[in-house]
Amino acid sequence: MIQFLQQLLNGLSLGAIYALIALGYTMVYGVLKFINFAHGDVYMIGAFAGMYITPYVWKILPQGADSSRFSWSTAGGAFAVLALSMAVCAVLGVVIERLVYRPLRERPRLTVLITAIGVSIFLEYFGQYLFGANPKLFPEILPDRVIEGLGDDLILSVNQVVVFAVTLLLLAVLCFIVLKTRIGTAMRALSYNPVAASLMGINNDVVIAFTFGLGSALAAAAAVLNAINYPAYSIDPFMGILPGIKAFVAAVLGGIGSLPGAVVGGLILGVLETMVVGYGSPMYRDAIAFAVLIAILLFKPNGLLGRAEKEKV
Repeated sequence: MIQFLQQLLNGLSLGAIYALIALGYTMVYGVLKFINFAHGDVYMIGAFAGMYITPYVWKILPQGADSSRFSWSTAGGAFAVLALSMAVCAVLGVVIERLVYRPLRERPRLTVLITAIGVSIFLEYFGQYLFGANPKLFPEILPDRVIEGLGDDLILSVNQVVVFAVTLLLLAVLCFIVLKTRIGTAMRALSYNPVAASLMGINNDVVIAFTFGLGSALAAAAAVLNAINYPAYSIDPFMGILPGIKAFVAAVLGGIGSLPGAVVGGLILGVLETMVVGYGSPMYRDAIAFAVLIAILLFKPNGLLGRAEKEKV
């Protein structure tokens, strides 16, 4: 029982990361009805942005701040790294949408899909040119401490709690933006009928750019939170491929286009992956995502929380 609870905690922590990345996929699909396969590489850029931003943040922290022990200074520094990395990737998402996807908006979806794969490959090899091919160690921005009092066998770290808390906070902010703000109302209107939204005075270009920026910011948050969750975190220009694919599977599992579905799919996939590692073999941890994708496409193509859509032919 203790082992099951331990794997469950680890799986939820990993699933929170997948959920944040999956939200970017599902928001873009909800608005434009295409999959941005470059999203996983935006996650990679977010990790490198956090790595390069961290030393500058630590220089401006109050003297005596130490990443090896928890304090309000270190917590503030970690939050600053998170926020700045999200800002960098938000700008990157807007630039990609403006320069690459917007000119192809009226083209067939297959054209946009192939272009998305091209953008993904470009970001990977440009990252290799810019950052180097060798893996780099992400700096420790929060100390890894175990919460005591849970028993000798059950381990819950402070960093896992931070990941849960920040993920819930980001989800709450996202729900507020989508459900309670004018730009969120415009996003929902655009997802239902772009032509009618435009006729009602909504600037579709601004809404789509905002959607790309918001999804890219969440991918950066996932990268930094993953580094917090795993202190000895190695990053490289091709690190976004597998997380991007798994997050896409999570979005499909939950129902592509559904924000709650992306969260549910990410958590389920994270738990399944850790259970496979804990009770089976680590060799199959990556295969489980593809098995889930095949199963969901065979038995419930709309996903767990997705809804069927009628298409005119």
